[in-house]
Amino acid sequence: MTAVQSFDVVIIGAGHNGLVTAGYLAKKGLAVKVVERRGVVGGAAVTEEFHPGFRNSVCAYTVSLLNPKVVADLDLYAHGLKIVERPVSNFLPTNDAGYLHAFPDPDQMRAEVARHSTHDADQLADYEQTIERLANVLKSFVLETPPNSGGGLTGIWKAIKSGKRLYDLSIEDQRDLADIMTMSAVDFLDRWFENDAVKALFAFDGIVGTLASPYQAGTAYVLLHHCFGEIMKNPGAWGHAIGGMGAITQAMARSAQAAGADIEVDAPVAEVLVSNGKASGVRLEDGREIQARVVAANVNPKLLFGRLLNQRQVPQDFYKRMMNWRCASGTFRMNVALRELPDFSCLPGTTLAPHHTAGIILAPDVGYMENAYIEARQSGWSKNPVVEMLIPSTIDPTLAPEGCHVASLFCQHFDFDLPGERNWDDEREAAADCVIEVVNRFAPNFSDSVIARQILSPLDLEREFGLIGGDIFHGTLDLNQLFSLRPILGYADYRMPVKGLYLCGSGAHPGGGVTGAPGHNAAREILRDLK
Repeated sequence: MTAVQSFDVVIIGAGHNGLVTAGYLAKKGLAVKVVERRGVVGGAAVTEEFHPGFRNSVCAYTVSLLNPKVVADLDLYAHGLKIVERPVSNFLPTNDAGYLHAFPDPDQMRAEVARHSTHDADQLADYEQTIERLANVLKSFVLETPPNSGGGLTGIWKAIKSGKRLYDLSIEDQRDLADIMTMSAVDFLDRWFENDAVKALFAFDGIVGTLASPYQAGTAYVLLHHCFGEIMKNPGAWGHAIGGMGAITQAMARSAQAAGADIEVDAPVAEVLVSNGKASGVRLEDGREIQARVVAANVNPKLLFGRLLNQRQVPQDFYKRMMNWRCASGTFRMNVALRELPDFSCLPGTTLAPHHTAGIILAPDVGYMENAYIEARQSGWSKNPVVEMLIPSTIDPTLAPEGCHVASLFCQHFDFDLPGERNWDDEREAAADCVIEVVNRFAPNFSDSVIARQILSPLDLEREFGLIGGDIFHGTLDLNQLFSLRPILGYADYRMPVKGLYLCGSGAHPGGGVTGAPGHNAAREILRDLK
């Protein structure tokens, strides 16, 4: 009979936030055990070989939001992490056979926009300054525990401090903040820009991982959420981790293990154990029990309370709300092996060029994005989806054989819930064909260049990575699922209604993206309670 293991903390899920939590707690001398269902650490931030000789970031696919404090505290660069900035941030082919680049350099960016609209070029600096001011305000809350309703004097004090920070803003900044938290991405962008391609370039960030039209209220905040990046030299710029996104989580795992954390893969959790109203450990699917003073869950809260806990152990009002936790990112992911680079009609050639290194946005205007959403709502998935293509092997040749490439295709809009009796197992190949056809419209050699493809429908994302509803954020970034309301009013401080149970994943503040912030914040609260 296997002896029961005992630790200070057991963490469910070795995704990046679970590893961050483990690293911080182990560094403070706690006995930490991490259990991971899959055979590799990393969660959705992993690099895997999907075809012989071809490796890619399977789910999460680009770097920007990773928090610099987390990187420094866990000494990730010393543990092998290397990040390089994209030479071109984004590349968008337009309807008139032209194109628009987004550059990290402000002067280059202004000149590029001026090719399409001098009016928009003149407005660009004011827009970027506004976004930077608002991002700085909200970034100041990222590594803080939100004020918690019912949290006593501590909660009141946090609420006062948070409110004062907002009150101290100029009245114009307060107005802009109110706008971006409530408006649609398009309505917000209309204040500055008139050119369709320019608006599409920025509006794309408002629908990333969100089953929504860019005209839908709340998408302006999603746009801002993707501007929080500080890890690159230019704030808000996008980069690549050499070796893929798995290089980030491998560095995190090495850091946690160096501090003494025990990480076990192929160890799926069957249930969270509760004794006398307090979380006391976990039972694995193989029957083993791991006891702990504290359980931290790096999983979607809907998965935690719907599958890993007995319903009777959770307050019923809380349980009902968690079962209605909104998870709908509309994401369809593909990884493809290529024998040559895409030959774009607007910039011909298969020889490596700057635009091949960019995030390539295949959605020439906001009307296209709107129609893709409408089609998905009507029929389950769009036959003309929004596609962002990234070809990381243009920056990182370790990912593909010499002369070949790998590409990530991040696609919207694909609803998890298909109408009628239809299911994703039957439709995934047809949807993948549509995605390839969309790329082919802009780069006619693309389909012939594909050697192999890996397909991840919304259902695949749920089954393989625990992303309920295929939601890459562990819950949509709606106004009623942010800050003190994430995951629910009264439990925004990472402490769940079962004593000794903490939420350390993206379902907690500040939400999704490879940031490490929820793990950082949850670790701080666990340490406060255990000291």
